[in-house]
Amino acid sequence: MRLNSLPAWSALSIHYELIRHAHMRDWFAPENDTAPTRAERFTVSGSGLTLDFSKNRVTDKTIALLVQLARETSVQRRRDAMFSGEIVNPTEGRAALHTALRASDANAPYAVQVKAERKKMAAFAERVRNGQWIGYTGKPIQYVVNIGIGGSDLGPKMVTHALHHLATPKIRIHYVSNIDGVDLQRVLEQIDPEQTLVIIVSKTFTTLETMTNAHSLHDWFMRSGCTSDQLARHFVAVSANPQEVVRFGIAPNNMFEMWDWVGGRYSLWSGVGLSAMIAIGSKHFDRLLAGAHLMDEHFRRTPLAHNLPVLLGLLGIWYRNFFGLQSYVVVPYSEALHFLPAYLQQLEMESNGKSVTLDGNFVDYPTSAVTWGESGTNGQHAFFQMLHQGPTIVPVDFIVSLTPEHRLRGHHEKLLANCFAQGEALMVGRTQAQAECIVGLGQAELVPHIIFPGNRPTNTILLDELNPQSLGALIALYEHKTLVQAAVWNINPFDQWGVELGKMLGQVIEKDLIAAETVNPSKHDSSTSALIARSKLQFTRSKK
Repeated sequence: MRLNSLPAWSALSIHYELIRHAHMRDWFAPENDTAPTRAERFTVSGSGLTLDFSKNRVTDKTIALLVQLARETSVQRRRDAMFSGEIVNPTEGRAALHTALRASDANAPYAVQVKAERKKMAAFAERVRNGQWIGYTGKPIQYVVNIGIGGSDLGPKMVTHALHHLATPKIRIHYVSNIDGVDLQRVLEQIDPEQTLVIIVSKTFTTLETMTNAHSLHDWFMRSGCTSDQLARHFVAVSANPQEVVRFGIAPNNMFEMWDWVGGRYSLWSGVGLSAMIAIGSKHFDRLLAGAHLMDEHFRRTPLAHNLPVLLGLLGIWYRNFFGLQSYVVVPYSEALHFLPAYLQQLEMESNGKSVTLDGNFVDYPTSAVTWGESGTNGQHAFFQMLHQGPTIVPVDFIVSLTPEHRLRGHHEKLLANCFAQGEALMVGRTQAQAECIVGLGQAELVPHIIFPGNRPTNTILLDELNPQSLGALIALYEHKTLVQAAVWNINPFDQWGVELGKMLGQVIEKDLIAAETVNPSKHDSSTSALIARSKLQFTRSKK
């Protein structure tokens, strides 16, 4: 049966029409003193996180119908299939067992391999951290450069930045992902080849951006006086392709394993997290894994109506498919979580930006929302004007830690106040009568400009404190939210064929750009041919 023919879907469509014009502030006041408040009914906790979803355009019936939809779309079955190691990525014939990387059960899938690889990672990380791993001139490592892109960059970079307050001050971690040479050049200006370790992260070890940057770093070391034999002190790899790793010049014992049952954007928990482990230490990295495992267990065992990933995913379905909203924004009120929105962009849009169901039929409903964001309070001075008064409704996920990661007085109270105030303002808005009271007589022309419609939905996710365990749980929360939505939409969240065509055409165009002869204009469309010709002309001028 098609998604929009399911009983729950039909019921939700009718229900939407009944409440679409209701205003949330009317649901909050007045409230019955003898009954649980709306905030109490719509707040759930698990794995050290608390989700307040009371400022959403939902009623108790909405949640009940959304949970019914989850059951009718077999969310539980898709969840259990993933955890048990079934082929849940049918287009590539693979399991998706990122959860096995943080499982504590010795009987979990691939437990022996995972434990052995984690032990190898920890031993290596500690040698780097304590100065035992030395460079070609005998100096200890002071700089680590992680070369990767997508999941091989975003996850470890986000964790390293988030847990900076726990990182060793002896080692500076840098991340290079962009093929634009500016990215690498800026890092080269900050590091010393005698004290630099490079971690090349690529499952295939053929990724264009990653290997271009890796070869440039290889040449930089050679120009700095490091010989080919000494490069082993400065390069390690995280890959699933040992042949290419050896061909590059890295010894097999300096390679950390990536498995085909772990997708790139879910790979932080594997050897891909080596740079983060070097930064924060293996014990803190283990706590990161433990926090994610707690969320795994919550997702597996908690009833759907009180299940954090399920609720977060279903709320997204409600706004995407019934309200027709095209995006949502993630606003962590934590500078430490500055890179979380970028991480979630890949996680959600690369996973669920699909238009074909598991059985190969084109969908006739929207899938992934556009995911974007910025840390608060910076976002308040950038795009919050649009959130409050723009005609486009954009749901917001606020994320905040109740405990600061610093000792500066007066900052955290202001941060929390801003976070909570924004959620309240987006919900209540400002009526015409309130605006008239503010401007008074004689400035009536200002009234329309200071009316806020309100009724803008928000979630608030609370962490008691930002530590490795709570961060692990937070990341896993969004991983599982992504699976919930994929299950409802009946799509595959574990492949990414959409990135292939551009890569293939890019290789063709690169050859045309560097070719001495003029490119046949019929080879490409007229726009692309003109762009290539203009670029080749500029190359010629710059060489003169």
